[in-house]
Amino acid sequence: MPRITIIETGLVNPQARERHGSYPQMFQRMVATADPSVGCDVVSLANGETLPDPVALDAILITGSAAGVYDDVAWIAPLEAFVRTAHDKRIPTVGVCFGHQLIAQALGGTVRKSEKGWGIGRHVYRIAPDNGLIDGETIAVACSHQDQVITPPASARTILSSEFTPHAGLLYANGTTLSVQPHPEFTADYAGALCDLRRGLAPDALIEAAKTSLTEPLDHATLGGVITRFLVRRSN
Repeated sequence: MPRITIIETGLVNPQARERHGSYPQMFQRMVATADPSVGCDVVSLANGETLPDPVALDAILITGSAAGVYDDVAWIAPLEAFVRTAHDKRIPTVGVCFGHQLIAQALGGTVRKSEKGWGIGRHVYRIAPDNGLIDGETIAVACSHQDQVITPPASARTILSSEFTPHAGLLYANGTTLSVQPHPEFTADYAGALCDLRRGLAPDALIEAAKTSLTEPLDHATLGGVITRFLVRRSN
């Protein structure tokens, strides 16, 4: 069975980590829910670890981060080069939130902080028809971001979209690269905790509406299953 290498690009608030775990642990739970036979390894850029050769990996999953892809962070440029190599060599790769934006920037897209402000809580995204991965017309997933992919790379097709986030999911023409803005690895409790952490940054009314939205059903297991199957099947 192929193994998924999780690239940790951000750290959970220490207090929240005690209850909810690290981002790799959240993804490991997501993967195990979809397919308990799939193993995961972790490379923590956020803790100073070095990127491996992507060609030696079965599959790659890039996490979210508090950093912006345009920030002056030492490991961002090497990670972009890593993504380009994985893409060229057709190593199955998925990015979530920061990972979604990093892949887009690495492959020629434009990312910036959106004038729309914070996207938090449960958002509903339109699913592009005949995308080959996600069935149905809409999917509801928690998100937490200000930055967005403004212009996707020429090789990417938008498969998830909303009024707030027009390019929330991208599928690349090579068939082995996928990225999404929302967080299928989050629990509703952790997404709610993130809403509280935005107090003073986002309007109180937005925070309260976002927390209320998280009481509605979430399709995290559906999107988590899509991501897991994408990584495993394309690595065979």
